[in-house]
Amino acid sequence: MTSTDPSEGLRPSSPPSAGHAFVTLVTNADYALGARALARSLRLSGTEADIVVLHTGGVSLDALAPLAEFGCRLVEADLLPLSDAFNERHQRRNVHETAPFTKGRKPAFHSPLDNFCKLRLWQLVEYRRCVFIDADAIVLRNIDRLFSYPEFSAAPNVYGSLADFHRLNSGVFVAEPSLATFGRMLARLDAPEAFWPRTDQTFLQTFFPDWHGLPVTMNMLQYVWFNMPDLWDWRSIGVLHYQYEKPWEKDHPRAEALRPLIDLWFAFLTGDDIPEIASLPNPVRR
Repeated sequence: MTSTDPSEGLRPSSPPSAGHAFVTLVTNADYALGARALARSLRLSGTEADIVVLHTGGVSLDALAPLAEFGCRLVEADLLPLSDAFNERHQRRNVHETAPFTKGRKPAFHSPLDNFCKLRLWQLVEYRRCVFIDADAIVLRNIDRLFSYPEFSAAPNVYGSLADFHRLNSGVFVAEPSLATFGRMLARLDAPEAFWPRTDQTFLQTFFPDWHGLPVTMNMLQYVWFNMPDLWDWRSIGVLHYQYEKPWEKDHPRAEALRPLIDLWFAFLTGDDIPEIASLPNPVRR
């Protein structure tokens, strides 16, 4: 069970200023860069919700400093208090060998254990509801309506075929902070011999088996661009999620196939020449 102190393991830099929050997680300098593009995109959407950046000890203050421009609320987060056996089972080498990625490539900085820090969102009880967005995503239009969705809501993990529609993707989800829920999560997460092959994603689908479906447009995975172009419509996309290879990686294997999406991400990173999203050309239909 977790403590009744909601701040245990969390060190916020400032008090909240809204009743709802968009939350992301930054575990290294790469994701701090991603959070900058995400935060800019959220502010440009016109949201008045807080932007909370959970960050672990692996991130320097210099890497986080640019987030001040967007009024982000920084919350330093400890890794979850999990058993040594759990941590060993979920080391990068074990996760990637036991459940290898076959449809894309995770970058070298990907650390599976860090993913579980997302669960600290449930400690943010100063908010009525939170929308989590991975730091490798950008928001293309106002998505405040997600705060009216129930816990637990997420979009399906669709990027190769409709066969994956039954699986959720944890890059975007809606949750209601609760210490009671957080305590139950820790107990379930670190049960004897528990192994979560896709870390937080597998765990959340197991913990919330009756999850509510968000539209795929609220977590549009970048591989849809070339795998399922008929699903792509710039006018309806709320969140663009750069799963697998990241847009800031140099010369990654899918860089040319994803060039329009990478160029768009850099526009949001720098704030220069951000295009009118609805006017962007959709991918070529088959």
